[in-house]
Amino acid sequence: MNYFPWLTIIVVLPISAGSLILFLPHRGNKLIKWYTMCICIFELLLTTYAFCYHFRLDDPLIQLAEDYKWINFFDFYWRLGIDGLSIGPILLTGFITTLATLAAWPVTRDSRLFHFLMLAMYSGQIGSFSSRDLLLFFIMWEFELIPVYLLLSMWGGKKRLYSATKFILYTAGGSIFLLIGVLGIGLYGSNEPTLNFETLANQSYPVALEIIFYIGFLIAFAVKSPIIPLHTWLPDTHGEAHYSTCMLLAGILLKMGAYGLVRINMELLPHAHSIFSPWLIIVGTMQIIYAASTSLGQRNLKKRIAYSSVSHMGFIIIGIGSITDMGLNGAILQIISHGFIGAALFFLAGTSYDRMRLVYLDEMGGMAISIPKIFTMFSILSMASLALPGMSGFVAELIVFFGIITSQKYFLMPKILITFVMAIGMILTPIYSLSMSRQMFYGYKLFNAPSSYFFDSGPRELFVSISIFLPVIGIGIYPDFVLSLSGEKVETILYNFFYR
Repeated sequence: MNYFPWLTIIVVLPISAGSLILFLPHRGNKLIKWYTMCICIFELLLTTYAFCYHFRLDDPLIQLAEDYKWINFFDFYWRLGIDGLSIGPILLTGFITTLATLAAWPVTRDSRLFHFLMLAMYSGQIGSFSSRDLLLFFIMWEFELIPVYLLLSMWGGKKRLYSATKFILYTAGGSIFLLIGVLGIGLYGSNEPTLNFETLANQSYPVALEIIFYIGFLIAFAVKSPIIPLHTWLPDTHGEAHYSTCMLLAGILLKMGAYGLVRINMELLPHAHSIFSPWLIIVGTMQIIYAASTSLGQRNLKKRIAYSSVSHMGFIIIGIGSITDMGLNGAILQIISHGFIGAALFFLAGTSYDRMRLVYLDEMGGMAISIPKIFTMFSILSMASLALPGMSGFVAELIVFFGIITSQKYFLMPKILITFVMAIGMILTPIYSLSMSRQMFYGYKLFNAPSSYFFDSGPRELFVSISIFLPVIGIGIYPDFVLSLSGEKVETILYNFFYR
């Protein structure tokens, strides 16, 4: 038993250190940036140390568990703990937040508030991934919304207030369903509220009630994931947000919805999940095709990348719905893989906007000559996005494919049909990906512009792009690194709840 409160320190450190930013001198923009950067790096190193030395991969049970009574009045506990399912997203959060902070170097307006909000988001995200108590999970989930809303409405584009309002209406609307589900499950069948994940995982409900709970949670996670038709806030939000905020949204925020689907809908409500899984697979397949086709029609560069994110989330939904070892492992790998690729594409879109001040693809063209380094990185990461073999996206999507094909739950014809439609989606991905590169970088448009003021990627931007590119290649060549984290836990979920 490990008595040192590792997780509490990891969750509380960013926001408590971040609140000290408010006492730093007004004029010291550089000081604020370096201070935030140091907190992020220290937090990432601390997390990695705690996981390397105190986490055993072969143990599917909760580790580094902490359980403190928080509010006596209604039995509310501060319960934290991690297992194979949460360790990947937590490390991804640390990595992407550190790089997003570095990407936000050019932000000078209200620098103190900006960096404080970044650190507050960091705490909220790690808190959601490591909560072992339903109410604590809900609080961390909600806590996330305030920083995102402020980052959007203060540092966004021209329509920032519209997109921030839309974001808060959608996500807060989804959270109402989450709260009703949390209270319903917690108060079911006893006078004392039961909110502990471990206790709830062994509880059984009448099928009708379980379905009602499942639908409530599904709506909340569908808004965050985003699952069609609850996805329309995402392109607007991405289209207006500063690219460092986009990195956090695409890299981590969308993954919280997918994580919730596995953590709550699969683990706590297995019977309802087996009833709903065929529908999840149908929606996931439609989403891959719909979002890929819509992406092709977008003029705005960031909106095109946003729709590609929606399309890639379809693979995660299919993996979760397949109820197989392979499918679920593929979904978790896709969560990590898309976290890197999505963040990288938004970062590169933002850096090219910093130079060209152009948003629409049909106004761009011929940029490859003036910014060759950005062109190279953008091309490589577009290839990663379209699942080129050797990159992480390919392995993740391939494993999801195998997961659906080997599933015992479905008949042969539906499996063939779904695989066929998924394959069409994978053909559409290169079309919008490559046409995006073609419109931006090839042709003659910008030849007429005075090219003296275009300067190529600096050392900081190259560092961010390469830092994201390395894990994409690493996971593509050796996916076992990520799969070994979640393998034991996935088996436990499936054997405990679906195969007994």
